[in-house]
Amino acid sequence: MSAEQAVLVEALGERPPAPSPTAPPGERKLRLKPVDRQQVCLRMIDPDRLVEEDHPVRAIWDLLGRLDLSPFYEGIKAVEGRPGRDCSDPRVLIALWLYALSRGVREARALDEWAQYEPGCQWLLGLGRINYHTLSDFVTQYEAALDELFVQVLHMLMSEGLADLERVAHEGTKIRASAARASFKREERLGECRKLAEEHLAAPKQRPEAELSAARRKAHQRAAEERLERIGRAEKELKQQAAQPAAQAKKASVTDPEARVMRQGDGGFAPSYNVQISTDARQGVIVAYEVSQAQEDSRELQPALERIEENAGRLPDQTLVDGGYTTRQNIVETAERPTELVGSLGEDRSKNKLERHGVSPEFFPEHFSFDAAQNCFTCPAGKPLPYKGSKKLVGATEKHYRAKPSDCQACPFRSQCCPKTACGRLLIQIEEHPKVAEFRRKMQQPEYRAIYRQRGPVAEFSNACLKEKKGLRKFLRRGLAKVRAETAWACLSCNVAIWIRVVWKVTLQAPT
Repeated sequence: MSAEQAVLVEALGERPPAPSPTAPPGERKLRLKPVDRQQVCLRMIDPDRLVEEDHPVRAIWDLLGRLDLSPFYEGIKAVEGRPGRDCSDPRVLIALWLYALSRGVREARALDEWAQYEPGCQWLLGLGRINYHTLSDFVTQYEAALDELFVQVLHMLMSEGLADLERVAHEGTKIRASAARASFKREERLGECRKLAEEHLAAPKQRPEAELSAARRKAHQRAAEERLERIGRAEKELKQQAAQPAAQAKKASVTDPEARVMRQGDGGFAPSYNVQISTDARQGVIVAYEVSQAQEDSRELQPALERIEENAGRLPDQTLVDGGYTTRQNIVETAERPTELVGSLGEDRSKNKLERHGVSPEFFPEHFSFDAAQNCFTCPAGKPLPYKGSKKLVGATEKHYRAKPSDCQACPFRSQCCPKTACGRLLIQIEEHPKVAEFRRKMQQPEYRAIYRQRGPVAEFSNACLKEKKGLRKFLRRGLAKVRAETAWACLSCNVAIWIRVVWKVTLQAPT
C-alpha cells in the first residue's frame, strides 16, 4: 500500500487489511485471500429457495391454506380504494407464531429479532418485517377465532385417524404467573398502595413545566394510571374472594390480580394459573384446554368433559384421571354421562387423620366389631358405641357412632383410643352411593388397572410438550384472558406438530 493510500484509509477511518504473514529467508511466502468485512455486497436472493421442500414452515403454510381463517379477517379496516396503511396478513401472522412456538420462541421482541435472519421466517415474510407490537397484540386479540381454529385443526386430525376419542387422559398442571409473591396484598395494604399511587399520579402536576418534558410527563402519568387500574382490579378480586367461604386470609396481587398462589409440583407455593389439558391417547392430540384460578382439580372434570364434547362432537369412550379428580361427586356425575371414568381411588386419608389425633393402629375402625341387629359397634375394650345420627354427603352417607364419655374416661386404653377428646370415641361409618361402590369394585380389576397405567404417559406427554418444547413454564402475559390465549397458541402448536410429523411429511415422502 502506498503512502497516499494509507493516508486516504486513515482519513476514512478504516483499517488497512492485515498483511500476509512473512516467511523467514529461504522459505516460500504464502499468499492468502484477505477477508474484507468493510465491503458492501449486493446479492440476488430467491426467497423461495431459503428453505427446503420438506421444511416445517412450508407445512404450516400449507395447513393454514386448508382452513377457514375468515374470523381473523373480520376486524380489518384497510380496504381497496380507501386511504390507510395496508394491514399484515393474519395468515402470515398465524404461521409465524406457530413456527416460532415450534422452535421455543414465545416473546414478541425475540421473534422480531429472530425473524430478521432465520430462513423459515424470512421465507414466510418474503424478506420483509413485522413490528413486534403487531406480533404481540395478535397473540391476545382473537380469542374466539383462535378457539375456532383449534377446533378446525382437531377435526382435521380426527379425520386423519390421529384422534379417535377411545381414551382421553385429563390432567391439570400449574403454570407460574408473571407476578411475585410479594405483590400479593391484603385489603388494608391495598388501601395504602392506592394512596401512594394517587400521590404519584398528582406529583407531576405540582411540578413546574420546565422541570419535566412533555414526553416524560405523559409517560409518568400513563404509568401511574396503569398502577391505579391494577390496584382497582386487585380490590375487585378481594371482594370476589370475600364472597367465597374460606378460612385463609384474602390477598390479591397488584401485578396480576387474577393470579392465585398455588402449590407447585416441588411442594412450594407460587403465583400461578391452573391449566387443564385433555389429551387423546392415540397420538397425543390435545382435544380441549382451559385455564382456571382453582387451586384444586376436583371441580375441573365436569367442565372439561363439556369442552371435549363441544370441540370433538362427542364424549370419549373412556376418561382417564388421577386421584385429584376421583371424588365421589365426580364419580356420580360422570356416571350420568356416556363416558366411562377410569381413575385412581385416591389416597385414604382417614387413617392419617386418626394418627394426627393420637389414635394407635390397634384402635383403628377395622378392630371394632359391629352388631347389625343392635346397630351398634363394640370397641376392643368391650365398650358399646351406639348409633347417634347420620350426615348426607355427595355420593355417600356418614353414620356416626359414639361411646359414652364416662366409659372412655374410665377406660385404661383412653390414651391409645381417644386421647384428644372428652366426648367419647367417635366412629364414622361411610355408606357410599351405589355408583361409587361400583367404581371402586371396577378399579380393583386387573384390566382396568392396566388401562389406568396408560394415563401417565398420555397426560404427561402433553405437559412435557407444553413446558419443554413450547417453553410454557411461566406465562409472559398477565390476566386470565391473556394467559388463556398463550395456552391456546401452545396447544394449537402441539397439534400442528403432530400433523406435520404423522401426515404431511409422510405424504411428502410417498412416491407419486
